[in-house]
Amino acid sequence: MTAESQQPTFEELGVAAELCDALAAEGITRTFAIQELTLPIALDGRDLIGQARTGMGKTFGFGIPLLDRVFDAADVAELDGTPRALVVAPTRELASQVSDDLRRAAAFTPVRVCTIYGGRPFEEQIKALDNGVDVVVGTPGRLLDLHKRGNLDLSQVAILVLDEADEMLDLGFFPDIEKLLAALTHQHQTMLFSATMPGPVLTLARTFLNKPVHIRAEEVGAAQTHSSTKQVILQAHRMNKDDITARILQAKKRGKTIIFSRTKRSAAQLADNLSRRGFHVAGVHGDLGQGAREKSLRAFREGKVDILVATDVAARGIDIDDVTHVINYQTPDDPMTYVHRIGRTGRAGNSGTAVTLVGYDELLKWQAINDELGLDIPEPPQWFSTSPELFEALDIPESAQDSVGPATSPVGGGAEAMRGNGRNAAGDRGKRRGSRGKGKAEHDERSSRGPRSGRGGRGNTSGGRRGRRS
Repeated sequence: MTAESQQPTFEELGVAAELCDALAAEGITRTFAIQELTLPIALDGRDLIGQARTGMGKTFGFGIPLLDRVFDAADVAELDGTPRALVVAPTRELASQVSDDLRRAAAFTPVRVCTIYGGRPFEEQIKALDNGVDVVVGTPGRLLDLHKRGNLDLSQVAILVLDEADEMLDLGFFPDIEKLLAALTHQHQTMLFSATMPGPVLTLARTFLNKPVHIRAEEVGAAQTHSSTKQVILQAHRMNKDDITARILQAKKRGKTIIFSRTKRSAAQLADNLSRRGFHVAGVHGDLGQGAREKSLRAFREGKVDILVATDVAARGIDIDDVTHVINYQTPDDPMTYVHRIGRTGRAGNSGTAVTLVGYDELLKWQAINDELGLDIPEPPQWFSTSPELFEALDIPESAQDSVGPATSPVGGGAEAMRGNGRNAAGDRGKRRGSRGKGKAEHDERSSRGPRSGRGGRGNTSGGRRGRRS
């Protein structure tokens, strides 16, 4: 019996039949570990802290019980268009992906989901709220703005979810989070999900959660990186990194690949360089307008391009299961950034490969990461684009060259787009300057309205059939 077949189904855990049917239509029937552990507690309305690394299924760990309780829980008021659940996410990309997942799972229910983030006019978001929504997913700043304006009614919120709490801490959103939490003075369920538990996150949980159950999807002390991800680390001369990257991109069985750069300028330049070498590339970084960012991410998700060049802030919340390779073009600044980066591959039971190019001037930075994570690679080997060891370690065919064909045009994020869109992007992120640390560029996120299902009251779209828990 395989490990997957041993995992219980959503139906076996008492999830509503309408939700199970929608998940089955997406090919999802059995739970991941974090979902198996959280569902029984969350379905009972208890507060919880869910801790698991990225890519382990946290979204459905809170999303399925949230929808189940909003749809038909005795302690949640009948749906009347006033929000019954609020999900707070650190970035516009993650908010959009969570909303999409919730909409798919709620396809056979009348539950309406709305996404709220900055960069778009308030009017369309206010109209969506006025039309009636049941679940609101958004980023902290815009949610707080709409609440202060009186457009976002939190008085009937029965379920609150804080997703990726550690990333919200990193981005400087905790002051807004605390204000939102303070606005929920009535009794409600709170679920906090996070990959790591730094001190401020634990303090927040102790302050605002009521006797939460702390759930870990892995044992205490487990490695912080996925065992399903092969890690290859090498020292590379700065002038040779582009050639090495081009060879890695020709590895056998390489699929979707995310390349991380430390700065916006190097991300744009690398996207241009790879495009000139014939690769199909999209770029995502903070100097792009929201339209260009969405275009790049959409092209990557849909497979129109198979390479995404991104900075760390821009890549937060990118949740795509079929990424086969991650390349750290520049060494991350700290161990947690390394964990988050390589966690973009080897997800949802898939295997992956993470390659880190350590510049000669980045060795001390790498050694700090190595020591913290216990990787036992303090002195990575020095390889070049022609080194046989590189080809062998990454299964690169001997025929691989510096380029693969005629030049292409990067989607969204090349240096030319950076010059053309930089000031527009500044408008997206300038709404609330001064209230953030390093994350202020990601503050006000863009909104996309959830589909509206017309109904009066709670209606049951499946003739009353319910796969309820006993």
